[in-house]
Amino acid sequence: MKRRGLLTVPIWLALGGAARSALPDARGQAGYTVSAEQLQLAVARRFPLRYPVGGLLDLNVQAPRLRLLPELNRLGTEMEVQARGPALRRSYTGMFDLDFALRYEASDQTIRAHQLRVNSLRFAGLPPGPSELLNAYGPALAEQTLREVVLHQLRPQDLALPDGLGLQPDSITVTPQGLLIGFVAKPLR
Repeated sequence: MKRRGLLTVPIWLALGGAARSALPDARGQAGYTVSAEQLQLAVARRFPLRYPVGGLLDLNVQAPRLRLLPELNRLGTEMEVQARGPALRRSYTGMFDLDFALRYEASDQTIRAHQLRVNSLRFAGLPPGPSELLNAYGPALAEQTLREVVLHQLRPQDLALPDGLGLQPDSITVTPQGLLIGFVAKPLR
């Protein structure tokens, strides 16, 4: 009997690390945390991206710099955009600023961007005609660039302890340090 008790101690110690990220925090809220650094690395892997616009110009979008917006429960981003092509006569560099909400996709256990809002698209020195063209394509470019982009994927081991406790991901809260994925009890079947 004592031997069985001694064997379970290493198992409980091994679960301790997972438990810290998936059990209640100081406020009593069950959650899993994703740091700002983890989010930035996940997004940066998908860039740079190139978008041709009707044979008139090409837009090259560089990796976004994410900002945590806890007061809005959203993430913000600035992306450098390079525009060139026959409609411009030369290359221009600008900045694209937008923010977005987050949602959890249970089918593949990912956190995704959605509900994008374009705040601005600025190109210094761009003539009015091409500027209007870029402003017209700006929202569509934002939608293509970040709509449903995967910001983080939870691994099976991240969900093992909450799942064993009968919990499932429910909410995503943006904090000053990153994201807190909240859990709720699974519905009874």
